[in-house]
Amino acid sequence: MKKLITIIGPTAIGKTALSIKLANHFNCEIISCDSRQFFKEMEIGTAVPSKEELASAPHHFIQNKSIFENYTVGDFEKEALAKLDDLYQTNDYAILVGGSGLYVDAILKGFDYFPEIDSSVREEVNLNYEEFGIEFLQQKLQKLDNDYFNSISKENPQTLQNPQRMMRFVEVCIGTGKPYSSFLNQKKNPRNFTPIIIGLEADRLEMYDRINLRVDMMMQAGLLEESKKLYPNKTLNALQTVGYRELFSYFDGDFTLDFAIEEIKKNTRRFAKRQMTWFKRTENAKWFDYKTDFAKIIDYIKEK
Repeated sequence: MKKLITIIGPTAIGKTALSIKLANHFNCEIISCDSRQFFKEMEIGTAVPSKEELASAPHHFIQNKSIFENYTVGDFEKEALAKLDDLYQTNDYAILVGGSGLYVDAILKGFDYFPEIDSSVREEVNLNYEEFGIEFLQQKLQKLDNDYFNSISKENPQTLQNPQRMMRFVEVCIGTGKPYSSFLNQKKNPRNFTPIIIGLEADRLEMYDRINLRVDMMMQAGLLEESKKLYPNKTLNALQTVGYRELFSYFDGDFTLDFAIEEIKKNTRRFAKRQMTWFKRTENAKWFDYKTDFAKIIDYIKEK
């Protein structure tokens, strides 16, 4: 079996640096599963690896799409698995790295199959959301798939406030005439690799300090100017992202710049906390403090 060394953990913890060290050690290539680093228009605000980092090891799925494309986790699963099949023709190892838990799970476990939804259904759901807000989507899902609505309410209530996810649930219900939950937990296709999962973590205060510093560095690198260019397209799904939303509110006149920056830091800290909650459920993950000596991580991988 081929090996997929998978690096998980919260934002700003050092996943990129570790992935490059491991890629160089095993002479292999990196698959990125950061769902915002896919988009070529979003560089600074998504902490895309530097040109030097990208040159130090082959990377895939970084800035390979446009914010104007409809790119789903299902699309990523198909493309990433095809790329892994290609890489495994000449190497027993590959690296998977990123902070998007759903995308990591899609590669490691497989993703449930959903039928194609007619674009007219998607447009209608989107228009209803724009006119009536998130409450409309919540009520619609409760009516069309009450069991799934109740499950989300108990286990992951923040999802009910996520417009992109909620529109997806509702459009599947309407477009197929079946509950969204009826498509979940299907039999998955077996994987042709064995995952070795490395988690990076830090003391919460230390992690928050790293996040605050990263936001300051992003602002110095030109995040304000990058956001200004993207502002005319602020309603696109890809741009409903921490770091951009807050600066869009500044451009709208709702926030001062200082307040917007503090909001970016606060919301990024909250995001990191949600990431850890998600990733801590990952089976067979071995967790290391982010300052752990590289040799110890290599020893663990060799043991596995």
